[in-house]
Amino acid sequence: MSQTLPIESIAGHPDFRRLDQIEGVSTDLRYATTNNFVGRDMYAGFDCAWLHRDAANALAHVAIKLRALRPELRLLVLDALRPQRVQELMWNSLEGTDLRQYLASPDRGSIHSFGMAVDVTLIDADGRALDMGAPFDDLTERSHPALEADLLRRGELSGEQIANRQTLREVMMANGWQGISTEWWHFDCGDRQTVRQNYTRIL
Repeated sequence: MSQTLPIESIAGHPDFRRLDQIEGVSTDLRYATTNNFVGRDMYAGFDCAWLHRDAANALAHVAIKLRALRPELRLLVLDALRPQRVQELMWNSLEGTDLRQYLASPDRGSIHSFGMAVDVTLIDADGRALDMGAPFDDLTERSHPALEADLLRRGELSGEQIANRQTLREVMMANGWQGISTEWWHFDCGDRQTVRQNYTRIL
């Protein structure tokens, strides 16, 4: 069973590292704005610009690798540490819909709540996000990596859009991150079961 820690105790904790301390990474935490699927600021009062140090170090390696492979590109983190309290609010906001498939049950725990997951995209030298064929938080099949071949065949995604996703996936997965089948932007740092058993859950 993992330990727990309130989000208010993160600052200065040796196990966590701020996103702005990771070179080569920009941030736009969408749940600290109204530009998200819930349509309101879910992080009001919380400082969520953190990752567990293991995930932060892994993301730093991604940034270094990306700079070497595609120096014109940069990582943009759209979500990182997500407190359990916020996960519960998101879960409740989708009650009675089939969109809960896109969220981890609060009982099981989102890997975001351990600071061991990121939602991320790529931006160019001017800060413009690459076209991934579906925006962040687009809770439709167009966001599913597992369906990209069919979406390409049906003309719902272009070859360029899929290539942009592949660039992101390849650089993330080469540095310890694992993608999922339903969201092109989401990556876990390591095995989910291991994270839930061995890392601290942030409340």
